[in-house]
Amino acid sequence: MGTILTIIGAVLGAAVTAYFAGQDSVLVLGFPAVYWCAVIAMVIQWIAYVPAVIWKTEHFYDLVGALTYIVVVVFACLVGISEDGPSTRALILTGLVCFWALRLGVFLGVRVHKVGKDGRFDELKLNPLRFAMAWTVQGLWVFLTLLSVIVILTSKKMAAPLDALAYVGFGLWAVGLGIEWIADVQKSRFKADPSNDGRWIESGLWRYAQHPNYFGEILLWTGLFISGISAYSGGEWLAVLSPIFVFCLLTQGSGIPLLRERGDARWGHDPAYQAYRAQTNVLIPGPRNTP
Repeated sequence: MGTILTIIGAVLGAAVTAYFAGQDSVLVLGFPAVYWCAVIAMVIQWIAYVPAVIWKTEHFYDLVGALTYIVVVVFACLVGISEDGPSTRALILTGLVCFWALRLGVFLGVRVHKVGKDGRFDELKLNPLRFAMAWTVQGLWVFLTLLSVIVILTSKKMAAPLDALAYVGFGLWAVGLGIEWIADVQKSRFKADPSNDGRWIESGLWRYAQHPNYFGEILLWTGLFISGISAYSGGEWLAVLSPIFVFCLLTQGSGIPLLRERGDARWGHDPAYQAYRAQTNVLIPGPRNTP
């Protein structure tokens, strides 16, 4: 019952958010473009779910997620183009999202291919309904994460000129992407070294935070929200759900709690691991806390 309610909640959550956030959105076939962005995000997941559940595989889950980001943001950009053509802000936002999605999609796809599986789906993929829940939640994930960008790209209002906040936001995006990218590369190299088999990483950025890649992810989406502050009005301020959702998902949902549970199961008995956990910041990189 809980699984069904989660699926219904994800669909309703996307629909309600699209309704209020799309009050100033251009219309496509009589409905706000923001609404269609939510529909596209969900439909892509449900189509991909069919072969995934038949083959009981999660190998293309992350790739489909990355593709969905690109499809949705390009759709939003195209339908929001005015007679004068796309604005500079629209082109930059679309380019940043596409670049991020391509980078992350390739990275996650290669990682799953090398490992052979994604541990998050060991049980889920064996239960068709729970597996459907995972795909539906990914649709909501994509839509809410992109919300700050979507409302700007599809707005009927004249595009606001780039201001100082826009450049601050783009700068935060760049810093966040850099942190996430470096952390991912460092962890991949660490795992590729046979001498590190069965060990946890605590070198590079991982020496200063237990989850620096998640910090980068939160920072870059916060940057994209900030970049559009001068352009939001009315229901468009629901764009703030983007960084809030990313933060809550990674710190309270399928991110840190799940990894912490796995880490405790593997190394919780090791005093060195306990010391790393106790002395190292969870999210924001910084000096270690010495006893």
